[in-house]
Amino acid sequence: MPPLNSHRPTEPPDSLVNDSDSDVDLDLDLEELDPSASPHAQASRFLGHQTSPEQRAPRIALRNIRMGGLRRTGNRGRGYGEPSHNRDGNSDAVGLLEDDAQGQRYSDGSGSGSGHAGDEAPLLDEYAPRPQRRSFASDRLQSLAHIGSSLRLPSFMLGANANRQDDRETVDDREDDPSTSRTIAVGSPQSTRYPPNLVSNAKYTAFTFLPITLYNEFSFFFNMYFLLVALSQAIPALRIGYLSTYIAPLAFVLVITMGKEAYDDIERRRRDNEANSEEYSVLHFREPGQQNITLRPSRNLKSTSQRIVHRQPLAHRDRLSDIQEEEEQVEGRGRGYPSSFVQEISKKSRDLKVGDVLKLSKGQRVPADVVILKCSTPEGTHAQIQELENARSEPSLADLSEGGVDQNGSPPGKGKNTESGSSHASEATSSGETFIRTDQLDGETDWKLRLASALTQALPLEEFVRIRVTGGKPEKKVNEFVGKIELMSTKQDVLNGQSEESTIIDSSARSAPLSIDNTAWANTIIASQATTMAVIIYTGPQTRSALSTSLSRSKTGLLEYEINSLTKILCALTLALSVVLVALEGFGSTEGNIWYVKIMRFLVLFSTIVPISLRVNLDLGKSVYSWFIQRDPGIPGAVVRTSTIPEDLGRIEYLLSDKTGTLTQNEMEMKKIHVGTVSYANEAMDEVVAYVRHGFVGTPGEKTLVTPSSSYNTTAGVTATRTRREIGSRVRDVVLALALCHNVTPTSEEENGQTITSYQASSPDEIAIVRWTESVGLRLAYRDRNKLVLESTETGKIVVQVQILDIFPFTSDGKRMGIIVRFHEHSQPSSPGLDNGEIWFYQKGADTVMGTIVAANDWLDEETANMAREGLRTLVVGRKKLSYEQYRDFSTSYQDAFLAINSRDAGMQRVITEFLEHDLELLGVTGVEDKLQRDVKPSLELLRNAGIKIWMLTGDKVETARCVAVSSKLVARGQYIYTVAKLKHKENAQDHLDFLRSKTDSCLLIDGESLTLYLTHFRVEFISVAVRLPTVVACRCSPTQKADIAKLIKEFTKKRVCCIGDGGNDVSMIQAADVGVGIVGKEGRQASLAADFSIEQFCHLTKLLVWHGRNSYKRSAKLAQFVIHRGLIIAVCQTMYSIAIKFEPEGLYKDWLLVGYATIYTAAPVLSLVLDKDVDENLANLYPELYKELTSGRSLSYRTFFVWVLVSIYQGGMIQGLSQVLTEVDGPKMVAVSYTVLVLNELLMVAIEITTWHPVMIMCIVGTFLVYIGSMPFLGGYFDLDFLLSWGFLWRVLAIGSISLIPPYAGKLIRRTMKPPSYRKIQGI
Repeated sequence: MPPLNSHRPTEPPDSLVNDSDSDVDLDLDLEELDPSASPHAQASRFLGHQTSPEQRAPRIALRNIRMGGLRRTGNRGRGYGEPSHNRDGNSDAVGLLEDDAQGQRYSDGSGSGSGHAGDEAPLLDEYAPRPQRRSFASDRLQSLAHIGSSLRLPSFMLGANANRQDDRETVDDREDDPSTSRTIAVGSPQSTRYPPNLVSNAKYTAFTFLPITLYNEFSFFFNMYFLLVALSQAIPALRIGYLSTYIAPLAFVLVITMGKEAYDDIERRRRDNEANSEEYSVLHFREPGQQNITLRPSRNLKSTSQRIVHRQPLAHRDRLSDIQEEEEQVEGRGRGYPSSFVQEISKKSRDLKVGDVLKLSKGQRVPADVVILKCSTPEGTHAQIQELENARSEPSLADLSEGGVDQNGSPPGKGKNTESGSSHASEATSSGETFIRTDQLDGETDWKLRLASALTQALPLEEFVRIRVTGGKPEKKVNEFVGKIELMSTKQDVLNGQSEESTIIDSSARSAPLSIDNTAWANTIIASQATTMAVIIYTGPQTRSALSTSLSRSKTGLLEYEINSLTKILCALTLALSVVLVALEGFGSTEGNIWYVKIMRFLVLFSTIVPISLRVNLDLGKSVYSWFIQRDPGIPGAVVRTSTIPEDLGRIEYLLSDKTGTLTQNEMEMKKIHVGTVSYANEAMDEVVAYVRHGFVGTPGEKTLVTPSSSYNTTAGVTATRTRREIGSRVRDVVLALALCHNVTPTSEEENGQTITSYQASSPDEIAIVRWTESVGLRLAYRDRNKLVLESTETGKIVVQVQILDIFPFTSDGKRMGIIVRFHEHSQPSSPGLDNGEIWFYQKGADTVMGTIVAANDWLDEETANMAREGLRTLVVGRKKLSYEQYRDFSTSYQDAFLAINSRDAGMQRVITEFLEHDLELLGVTGVEDKLQRDVKPSLELLRNAGIKIWMLTGDKVETARCVAVSSKLVARGQYIYTVAKLKHKENAQDHLDFLRSKTDSCLLIDGESLTLYLTHFRVEFISVAVRLPTVVACRCSPTQKADIAKLIKEFTKKRVCCIGDGGNDVSMIQAADVGVGIVGKEGRQASLAADFSIEQFCHLTKLLVWHGRNSYKRSAKLAQFVIHRGLIIAVCQTMYSIAIKFEPEGLYKDWLLVGYATIYTAAPVLSLVLDKDVDENLANLYPELYKELTSGRSLSYRTFFVWVLVSIYQGGMIQGLSQVLTEVDGPKMVAVSYTVLVLNELLMVAIEITTWHPVMIMCIVGTFLVYIGSMPFLGGYFDLDFLLSWGFLWRVLAIGSISLIPPYAGKLIRRTMKPPSYRKIQGI
């Protein structure tokens, strides 16, 4: 930001002309509200503008108190900004408290001279009274004073005292109305009860579990059918056999299913409890008189400023006036006493409350939505600065003359060092800046800079209880926040909701606005070394993360719905059969039997057609599949969190994937650099190292530094040709440019006794480039707002030192970043004058914008295209030398543009374009790779060959998404990428859709803004086109948009959709999908906790789908059809028997025979089908086309169902018909033959259906046969035991069994020969 300079040299700083309230007290230095540095402030010093002590001081004024107003109680009702009728130009004094880490100094802030008397006399500070020069901050801001009147704040930020009392009464009675804004007392109990800070992925509570699970179970037709059958047995006329025969299976099914749901939910709660039990350091504020109260183990904290206060001498106590003593009494404290005593205690995440002050350090997850109050870097940074800086002291306030010239007569820009070590140490240790990672929240890879409010950054911890924060209502928008922070006189004022606004001259010193830059939302990660103090404003379900996440829902597999449809057909068949049998006898009522009672009895008899054991078998099968997945050594760490849908893994047609952390590691690496005539990559980087070594080592003088104009030693020690010297010079220039043109700050930390240097920046790209410059020999040693120091990695000596004049940060619109620096030629302390330093403008950016900025060349387009094809993120680097006159003209114009009220941003950009962005010298092109997760490329190719259409949904930038889509081979080489971005009007939207309809083999790349327009106005048209495309890449997507896309694909295509992600921003998408897969990321496990399946790598997804998914679906399909066959065949036997006994509704197999047939005599062999597999794992991966067949659902379709129905009718008819023909129509001999053949038929049918034998299958079939033979002597109540021992029984069983089995088996062999299935073809290769 340029300095808002309106310095008037004709008026001395202490001029009484400027000492009015409107001039001095109500003006506000914007740097007090924004602790980020003005990139232009240093430039103003360089150009010779006066820098006031207030600007240089690392701390800012905290409070300006109008003493006269305090004593006049009639003025206490006055609100902010209300005119004071008692105000005059020289009536009041302002106490300016400056908390300086280098030395505490207090001074009165009055700009007036003497001549005050009586009650209106100015008060001197209690400890260090000295005259205070008038600050130029208000002068420089006068030109912007009228802007504030045009700013409109939300109603909750307006501080009219007239409404304050009413608001407070409303708050006291309010029970957390989430639709209203909130006022929070920092470090104190809140008057409003807010929700607890709990993370919950559970689907049920203790009260909702039974109602919801029972509803889900009985919403399936066959469960409801069996419930009605079981209830019918309570009617004596309908009772057939034991009541338990019908009740027990239903109860068993419900217990198994509900038990599995309960287990899954308990596991979710256990995992949630891990997250909720995470420990955090919280500041506990006690009353000053309660310092001896003992809480849990903790330690007292005392700020530096507080310790300094206690060391202040009381020599000037006698100079305090009675008025100041009265003021201290009204405030309830003296200046030497803190508002509270601070203890650091430990709290679990679940126990955190709104208003708690957290102490967060690097790598910690933010547990709730917070407003940042204070940031301080470790002491190691201070020491590092002192080592790198020469010992140079900052001129004191007394050393500066009123005319802006120091005592030596030099102009401010020359006679003093604006970059003193002490000053920078203060700034570094309390800069108010921290970086956070938001990839778990919005998917963006760039680190975000967050700032503490200037109002609280300089405030001692003990005074935090005087802070009040006002924030808006909880909402989803993660990139917006509007609020206000206020510093009250006492803690009691905060709790009462009142402020002594009538006592304030400069209200801006007591309140400041809050924006998104002052916040950190839940599930973001602190990325920088700074220790961050932050107050919680939203907790639990009201956090941005929770509001963007949809509620957990119970998921039901597609196979369940298909079986439900088949069950309805079977039920209709049962009803039709019952009616036909009664009709054949006639509807006339016989004695004791009414026709409709007969129909009901037949329905009960034929209830086996709808087998209740189907649910039991399928649920047991699901458990087996889940066990296989979790025990598979090929996918270690896999967890099945929803065990009801493993079959759906085999039916996926759309895969929606996140990018950051899912496809990529979010780790950047510099792969390639091109300098015009030669390109360097891989091993060739050693040559770059040699060039850098000779270009930055061995300078002529010990104190001489390298500048871009230095021409010595470019290729020293090398027999160099002219071409080689030119290349060496180019390499040196581009490495120097990359080492300077960035926003990276180095930090140091101790690990195991070793000092480790790490880098922090908003973009991982920049960190990758700075790491690369370090690897080739040029290390970033130190950086602050004014200065940047580079040292040689070989010698450890400082080789480059620059003063930062301006920084133009990267924006998504501009797509470029620039910096203006002045080079120091000597490392000796020297004046930063104009005659001994080169000024250079460096810029790097995307090739699309830099192509027109750099000078004409013939290689840029070709080289950037080559790198883009490799999936590298390209940056074009250029530079331009500026004379002092050119820079001065630019600085003046840029400042004027900044002061403009209308079109400020456009005006500033126009000045940059006019003065800087043209004819830059093109230095080179860099290629940075976003490292992919392991085996992402082959995994995506395999999934695409399996017929799965892959969409990549990311919150990252368009360019980043394009590069990853290419590098991961999500977009095939040569495939056309059609980009739709920044679409704001629906007039052009249809044209894009028309083009995509005509080119269905292209990839669509669309941003969030355009996607919103399509989903709003062209929902159906867009999705109908998009689902036909092989690949869609959507970037800048919000979590809600990701979930909407998943739902839209499901609704439109009726196909199975799988979503995979690793961050908190993917939870909504994962829960909206048919199958949600979460990857356990480096930071946070929120996605894996909310997912149905959790894996550790993206490449594990291929085995999960192509192997486990395919097997689960094929096995369940075969199992379901076999269980239906088992029920149908016994119903056909019952039908034949009823016809033979003249249509009477009497049971053929009663009691134990009916129960035993469905349990011990056939259950184990049928269930063993879950171990069957048609191909081995290697073939499944080698031929992913086998997976594509499953998506059509041929394994379980109406065709296969009716084939099994025909087989059941044939076998049941043969078994019962021949048994009655060869023995007797009704009697124990017939029952013995037909039941024995029925059991053996089922065992042999299982053997026929098995594709690959497993030892367990053999054991089940042989074991069940032996169990049946062994139980026959105990079945005398149903069989003729003497007949069982005869040859007549044996030959009848063999004959009937052969007739029943041979035709179906022969038909199967013929079909397999004439039209073999795909797996048979592959096995034959």
